[in-house]
Amino acid sequence: MSQSPAAAGTAPGPPAEIVLTGDLARPGRLTVSDLLARPQHTAQVAFECATGGIRRHRFTGPLLHDVLSDSAPAFDPARRKDRLRFLISVHGADGHRALLSWAEIDPDFGRAPVLLAVPLDGTPLDRVGPQPVLPQDRCGGRHVGAVDTIRVDGGYPTARAPR
Repeated sequence: MSQSPAAAGTAPGPPAEIVLTGDLARPGRLTVSDLLARPQHTAQVAFECATGGIRRHRFTGPLLHDVLSDSAPAFDPARRKDRLRFLISVHGADGHRALLSWAEIDPDFGRAPVLLAVPLDGTPLDRVGPQPVLPQDRCGGRHVGAVDTIRVDGGYPTARAPR
């Protein structure tokens, strides 16, 4: 029987790292320890999926918005709504990906409390990496295990895109 990602969280090996990349003034790498050093938020969630029924979990971690804001996305400060064109791609070592919009997590717009969970139900994720938690999702369909890369992409600048 294979080990669950949460059970593997304390397995021997180097700590997992997340690469922050894309349209950022300060791209970089973060470990679970780095995420634990930030202000923590907790979410009790109940995901209701057609095939698995209701699954209840407790997640703790920093807000994705706060983590990415510290990396200074390349928003045009002269345009208040420029940040609305930015997308966030979350990739996991398990091959899954999820896409979010900046507007979804921005406190001035969608205000979704998306976490980068570092313990799951009290089990540390130091070795496997964090998981994004979108408490507002009914089914948890944007779950990505063992996040290894988060890319912030502004697409084309506000000027008209080339054809």
